[in-house]
Amino acid sequence: MELRSGPLDPWRELAAYPARRPSLRGRAGATAVFVGSMREFNRGRAVTAMTLEHYPGMTEKHLERLCAEARERWTLLDVLLIHRVGEIRPEEPIVLVAAWSAHRADALSACRYLIDELKTRAPFWKQEQTGAGRRWVEPGG
Repeated sequence: MELRSGPLDPWRELAAYPARRPSLRGRAGATAVFVGSMREFNRGRAVTAMTLEHYPGMTEKHLERLCAEARERWTLLDVLLIHRVGEIRPEEPIVLVAAWSAHRADALSACRYLIDELKTRAPFWKQEQTGAGRRWVEPGG
């Protein structure tokens, strides 16, 4: 689990991760992946930038708890979660969630659970920049 204030290349991260985790070699029959990117529109308006704010320490603990919950609910070999914070522009990746398991059902269910929980429960505050100024975005929006 990582929060990152700089650029995120999810495909490079995903390709490199198993090499750092020898315990995955030969055991993972499934890898489920979600990559979320910033849209250039939201709620009917063009969005030119977004700032994601968080409380250092608190947010990391929450994300670690979400990963632990996923590991408790499904039989997983590993989980990767990288989330951007700070200023983000349209088309830039915001989040990478990956779950490894021996079987696809566990990997897919855990990946979906993690991204859904990130969108609704994670302590992030989003502020969008539009042509009309800045606006705060409700969780899940």
